[in-house]
Amino acid sequence: MPSYTVTVATGTQWFAGTDDYIYMTLVGTEGSSERTLLDKPLYNDFERGAVDSYAVSVEENLGDIELVKIEKMKYWVHDDWYCKYIAVKTPSGDYIEFPCFRWVVDDKEVILRDGRAHLPQDDKTRVAKQHRRKELEIRQKTYRWKEWHPGFPMSIDALSHKDLPRDIQFDSEKGVDFALNYTKAIENLCINQFMHMFQSSWGEFADFERIFVRIKNTISEYVMQHWKEDFMFGYQFLNGCNPVIIQKCTNIPSKFPVIHEMVADCLERDLTLEEELKEGNLYIADYAIMEDVTPNATDPCTMQYLASPICLLYKNSQNKILPIAIQLSQTPGEDSPIFLPSDDEYDWLLAKIWVRSADFHVHQTVTHLLKTHLISEVFAIAMYRQLPAVHPVYKLLVPHVRFTIAINTKAREQLICECGIFDKANGTGGGGHVQLVQKAMKTFTYKSLCFPEAIKDRGMDSQEDLPYYYYRDDGIKVWEIVKSFVTDVVNIYYDSDETLQRDEEIQAFVKDVCSFGMQDLDYCAFPKSLQTREQLVEYLTVVIFTASAQHAAINFGQFDWCSWIPNAPPTMRKPPPTKKGQVDVKFIVESLPDRGRSCWHLGAVWALSQFQENELFLGMYPDEQFTEKSVKNAVETFQKKLSEVSKLIKSRNEGKKLPYYYLSPDRIPNSVAV
Repeated sequence: MPSYTVTVATGTQWFAGTDDYIYMTLVGTEGSSERTLLDKPLYNDFERGAVDSYAVSVEENLGDIELVKIEKMKYWVHDDWYCKYIAVKTPSGDYIEFPCFRWVVDDKEVILRDGRAHLPQDDKTRVAKQHRRKELEIRQKTYRWKEWHPGFPMSIDALSHKDLPRDIQFDSEKGVDFALNYTKAIENLCINQFMHMFQSSWGEFADFERIFVRIKNTISEYVMQHWKEDFMFGYQFLNGCNPVIIQKCTNIPSKFPVIHEMVADCLERDLTLEEELKEGNLYIADYAIMEDVTPNATDPCTMQYLASPICLLYKNSQNKILPIAIQLSQTPGEDSPIFLPSDDEYDWLLAKIWVRSADFHVHQTVTHLLKTHLISEVFAIAMYRQLPAVHPVYKLLVPHVRFTIAINTKAREQLICECGIFDKANGTGGGGHVQLVQKAMKTFTYKSLCFPEAIKDRGMDSQEDLPYYYYRDDGIKVWEIVKSFVTDVVNIYYDSDETLQRDEEIQAFVKDVCSFGMQDLDYCAFPKSLQTREQLVEYLTVVIFTASAQHAAINFGQFDWCSWIPNAPPTMRKPPPTKKGQVDVKFIVESLPDRGRSCWHLGAVWALSQFQENELFLGMYPDEQFTEKSVKNAVETFQKKLSEVSKLIKSRNEGKKLPYYYLSPDRIPNSVAV
C-alpha cells in the first residue's frame, strides 16, 4: 500500500499551537486520499514551533499531488492554529512544499496549492481552476471595501481590530494598543508628573527640558541645542521627518510679495533676488493646504490655532538651506506681514515656530497617514480580493502588507477617531485632520508615489545643485534596488507583455485599486490596467517602496525631530501674529502647547517611532512564499544589494552630528506596521 509522508510545521508566534483535531486530505490527478486524522498517540501534536511528520496511506498512487486540504475540528473549545507549511514526500521520493502561513480557525478548511507560483492562464486542470476561483470568491466576501469618511481612500469594512480576518490581525493586540502604549510611554519617560497640570503653561523654554531630559538621544539633543538656528530650521526640509514639502522656486508667487530689498542682507553672491531665482538658488515651502482647516475645538477651555504659512528658502554659498522670508497666511496684506531674519529675534523665532507647527500637521496627516498608511491599505485590500495565494504577485507583495490593515484599523479605533488620542494633543484634532486628508486627496496622484518622479517634479533631483539631500540620495538607491528585484521576479513569470495582458487577476487587482480603493477619482490617475511588463514593474515597485522605504523615511524620525516640542508644536494656543514688534519670550511660551498636551505629544512620537518586536526589515522573508530556485536567487541578490547600501550609509554617517539613517535598508521594515 503506497504511503505518503506528510510534514506539518506550526508557527512560532504566541498561541500558534492548537489542541484541536487536524485532518488532512491529499488531492492528486489520479484520485484523493481518505480524510486522515493527523495524530500521534501519547504525543501532543501541533505545539507552537513544532514540526511533526505523519504517514498517510492510500490504496493506490494518487498521481501528481495538486492540493492539500486541511480541516480543523474543535476538541473542547475552538483553538486557532497557525500553519506555516505542509510538505509531502511521495512514494517515488518527490518532495513537494505547500506554503500556508495562515491561521486555521473554527471548523473551517484550508486548501493549499504547492509552492510554485502560477498565473491564471497557466492552470489547465479543472481542480486547479476551481480552487483558484473559490479562493477569490471567499476572499471577496471576507475583505470588503468601506468608506470611513467621504473623500478618503476606501478602507477595510471592520469596526475594530477583533472584527478583522484572523490572518491579518496582529499576533498580540496588546502590542499595538495605542492608549496602552502612550500611557506606558508617558510613565517610562517620567512625564506623568506633569499631567495633573494639564492646561497650565510652561514658564520658559528651559521648562521643556524637564520633560525632555529622560528621552533625548543624539539627534533630539542636537535639535534641542540648535533648534533656534536658521541652519537647523532649513536642514529639516531636506532630512527631517517631512522631507517632501520643499521644492525649487521657479517663480515667487504673487500671494507672497517678497522683494529684493527685504532679503538683500541674506544673499551672499552679489546677485539680486531675481538673479538668485534664475540661478536656481531659491526654494519654497508652501502650506496652502492648511488654509481654512478648522482648528481643534474639542476642549472649550483652550483655544487652538492653525496657520497656512509660506516660507522662502535660500541656498547659500556653502550649500546650506536657510529661511529668508516667512508669511503666515496665504493672503498678503497689512495684517499678514512678511517676517525676515532681520526682524526682532522673537518675531523671527515665532514665525519659524509657526512654519514648524504647520509642517507637523501636514506631515502627520498627509505625508504619513494618507500617503503611506491609507494608500498601503488600499493596495493590501485589493491584493487579498483579487490575487490568489498561488499568484506570483501575491507571493511578492504579501510580506509588504503585513499588519498594515491591522494598524490602520487600530488607528481608526483609538487614534484618529472622534475623541481619540489625536484629539488630545493636536491642533488639527476634532475634524481638522479629516479636512486635511480630503483636501490632499484632490491633488494625490499615482505618479506622486513614483519616488524618482516625485523628486524631479519638485525640482530636487540634482545632486550637484543640492548635495546634502540624503533623503533623495538614499531613497533613489533603495528605489532602484527594489525595482531591480521586482524586475527579476516579473521576468521569471511574464515572458512577454502579452502574457501580462492576458493575466485577468493582475488586471482586476489594478482596477480594484483605482475603481474602488481610490473611488475612481479621475485626477488621481491611478492605472486601471497594465499593458507592459515595464508598467507592472513600476506599479509593484510603488507598492513595496511606499510600504517600506517611504514609510520608514517619514515615520521613524518623529522621535528625533519632534520630541523637542518647540521644534514641532502639535498645537498653538495663540493666533499667528498680525504685527511685528509685539512678541517676547513669554508670548511664545504661552503660544506653545500646555503641559498636558506636551506630555501626550511626547508619548505619541516616542510610541510611533518604535520598531515592532521581531521586526522584519526590507528583504527579510522568513515565510518562504516562493519555492522556485530562480526566485530564491533573486531574493538573495536583493538582500546583498540592500546590505551594500546599508554599509555605505553607515560609513557616510560616521562622525556626523546629524546622521541620516532612516533609509538604511537594515532600518526599513518590510511593511507599514506602526
